[in-house]
Amino acid sequence: MKKVLAVLAVMLFAVNVFAGKIVLEGSTTVLPIAQRAAEEYMDANSSVDITVRGGGSGVGINSLVSGTCDIANASRAIKDSEIQAAASKGRKPKAFVVAMDGIAVIVNAGNSVSNLSKKQVMDIYTGKVTNWYEVGGKNEKIVVVSRDSASGTFESFGELALNKQKVVSSALMQASNQAIVTTISKTPGAIGYVGIGYISSQVKAVSIDGVAADNTTVLTGKYPYSRPLFMYTNGEPKGDVKNFMDFVLSADGQKIVEEEGFVPLQ
Repeated sequence: MKKVLAVLAVMLFAVNVFAGKIVLEGSTTVLPIAQRAAEEYMDANSSVDITVRGGGSGVGINSLVSGTCDIANASRAIKDSEIQAAASKGRKPKAFVVAMDGIAVIVNAGNSVSNLSKKQVMDIYTGKVTNWYEVGGKNEKIVVVSRDSASGTFESFGELALNKQKVVSSALMQASNQAIVTTISKTPGAIGYVGIGYISSQVKAVSIDGVAADNTTVLTGKYPYSRPLFMYTNGEPKGDVKNFMDFVLSADGQKIVEEEGFVPLQ
């Protein structure tokens, strides 16, 4: 019996040592890419266990800094303060651009407005414009919907669309891209913004200054709210983490990016 227990102990130790475990956490924009990539990678590499969590870009980067995740998904660049926090703990975040994205401005499917100018978007989100008739729509109150402050999309939209001005205090703050889509689809007069991969028949994406968000306009930067999507590792990735990142950046990984509605790098 002792010999059997000893053998079992050795086997369990071997499983814990050699079976790879990777944890990804962060941006809900990057989430569908990360989930699909994880599923396909595990199908081809049964010894690797990958966990993918959302929570927002800030949450993911903080987890990488604290050492509770291996890869931080982010829809914004890491901040200087986060780099400093990482350095204080001996960690060195390394950025990988894994896809391109356009932050799509979406409205309820019943809205007649199909195009907004950058100024109109800014005026709506800062509370200067409060009714759709002011921007060519019907006489209907505008319901502003925004991501919460933990979101990288919130920060990117604030920089790209609002010139860092504050979102109107009456805005309905949502914790994920999907929550934005659901709220817009159920709320007449609502306006929101999501990663391009979340555009669906439930809502209507409007053009910005006559430019729609698509692969070409995002890659060329013609669409004004274009941005890169990131995965961050602690220093140069090694072992299973490196192999997974190589997969995400490979032709097969970039095919997943496109299939999930985002813009591939190749």
